[in-house]
Amino acid sequence: MEIKVTEDRLHASGKLLLFNKDYIGEFVYGGIDGAVTTFAVVAGAAGAGADLSWVLIFGFANLIADGFSMSVGNYFSTKTERDNFEKHKAVEYWEIDNMRETEVQEIREIYSAKGFKGELLEQVVEVITSNKDVWVDTMMKEELEMTKDAKKPFHTAFATFVSFFIIGLIPLAAYLMAVWVDIDRSSLFPLSCVATGIAMAIIGNLKSIVTQTSRIKGMFETLALGGLAAFLAYFVGEILAKYFL
Repeated sequence: MEIKVTEDRLHASGKLLLFNKDYIGEFVYGGIDGAVTTFAVVAGAAGAGADLSWVLIFGFANLIADGFSMSVGNYFSTKTERDNFEKHKAVEYWEIDNMRETEVQEIREIYSAKGFKGELLEQVVEVITSNKDVWVDTMMKEELEMTKDAKKPFHTAFATFVSFFIIGLIPLAAYLMAVWVDIDRSSLFPLSCVATGIAMAIIGNLKSIVTQTSRIKGMFETLALGGLAAFLAYFVGEILAKYFL
């Protein structure tokens, strides 16, 4: 019930935590990837006993390179879907102009399958085919089962990169503070673990809103994913440091 209420408020306001609701999915999954991959870098460096400067260098290299790569992939994925939609839409317009009777029959068959019969069926067909735009929209949804994504490719890419960078910065926060503040170096990784755990719990909570699943499950899955990545990276770093450093 709590998730449903939150979801209703999300749709009503158009925003969640100051973010446009249309791009919450990109923010959530970009944030998860940013936190997990950057924390894995930090954990690997900690396992290898790397100096503070190396942790920051590799951490920020990951933030920029992986964040950009993920946002570019998101951009082209969204753009491809939109281009594919427009291509099929243009085909439908051509078929209506050049194969009108065939397309009319397709509309008749679509609504006949929905249970419309006789005079009512013919009225529905007449109304839909009297407006070319409505006709094409109907064919796109009913025949091709395609709908146009309202999200713009650049906006999805931007939301992905921003969330990747902001959330991915959290595992590095303690190390950044250590540049200006005197902090015991041995406590940096534990502090990073705590900060990252809190960030992943929050992102997991947001993920549960997007997917409309249990909040506890969402937080547990995200924490488990991040913990496993960190565990593997830490011991790989430790083993490699033992043999190569």
